[in-house]
Amino acid sequence: MADLPKLFDLLAGVRDELESLVRAQIDEVLRRLSVVKREEFEAVQELATRAREAAAAAESRISALEARIAALETPLPPDETKI
Repeated sequence: MADLPKLFDLLAGVRDELESLVRAQIDEVLRRLSVVKREEFEAVQELATRAREAAAAAESRISALEARIAALETPLPPDETKI
């Protein structure tokens, strides 16, 4: 009976080592399959969302600037050119 706690400690150590080996094998298989982890996917997804938002904001600014340029390039009617 005195050896029972030692046996449990040994089994816990074996379990931890086995778990570590299985995780390493899974990581290797995922790496070979070119599968990304969820954290990496979510980070890239967030970057893409920010890029789309920035592109939409830039598009709005460009449209506003183009409208201002068009207004400045429009010639004034002849009667308004005399001051």
